[in-house]
Amino acid sequence: MTRTITVGLDGSPASLAAADWAAHEAQLRDLPLRLVTAWEWQAPAFAPATGIGVPVPPSDLQRASAQHLLAQARSRVGETRPGLRIDTDEIPGLPVPALLKAAEEAELLVLGSRGLGKAAGYLLGSVSHAVLASCERPVVLVRAAEHGEGEATPETSAREVSAVSGHRDVVLGLDLHKPNDAVIDFAFDAASRRAARLRIIHGWTLPPYYYGGALMPDLNDGMVKQVRSELSDVLRPWQDRYPAVKVHAQATIGSAGRHLVDASYDAALVVVGRQNRRAAVGAHIGPVTQALLHHAVAPVAVISHD
Repeated sequence: MTRTITVGLDGSPASLAAADWAAHEAQLRDLPLRLVTAWEWQAPAFAPATGIGVPVPPSDLQRASAQHLLAQARSRVGETRPGLRIDTDEIPGLPVPALLKAAEEAELLVLGSRGLGKAAGYLLGSVSHAVLASCERPVVLVRAAEHGEGEATPETSAREVSAVSGHRDVVLGLDLHKPNDAVIDFAFDAASRRAARLRIIHGWTLPPYYYGGALMPDLNDGMVKQVRSELSDVLRPWQDRYPAVKVHAQATIGSAGRHLVDASYDAALVVVGRQNRRAAVGAHIGPVTQALLHHAVAPVAVISHD
């Protein structure tokens, strides 16, 4: 089975920006681009005699609308990337299960995320949130760039491509307590394909050791050195595997989420992990990833792992 870079389209400017980003990623990985869209089935019709609900298939108008959306997106992407293989697929059914099913055959799934401007960041839709929380494949969320009309344009696409083609860092949020190979490898691979620097951020808290009301400098200097040493140990195998990737590692005091958001303003891509576990009220994303998704400016790749 041939893996693809799959994009979920809904006609929004953000989903068109996602298609532009995914097309560039497909070329970097030498993979086909798959454009998909899903529409909801109509509410069940009830048979008069039994009262049993019978699903009503999508209308011709719904199908035609989906086909028109895919044709427009395919034409838009194909104009600037004539050599790229582009497949399209309209999927009847509810958007979330349809996208999760499409992701099973994808190298990664790319979705648009409606932005509220640089101050407010992402407005994560219910579909994107549900897919992200349950998808076992890497998911990349892309927001539309801000400009006068509020729509994604070919000019916007060109600017986005320049942002991911090696002129900006790839940023990795790394948890030293639970480093995951899949997350680290994704970040190094993304930086390698873009010939970009990899900036790694690990946030940690300095324990409040005091002596006579003053912070004990010798003890805390030792802790800082220990964190940096652990960071180097974790990264060493990956630096050996990707020797061409320049790495800038930071062990920062404070929440990793705030530092990742700040870094996203000058990043081509921000990479974080999401542990596969269920919370009491559904799938769990995690506070750092949640904060990043709501406030980051650059595309965000969320890598699911056990």
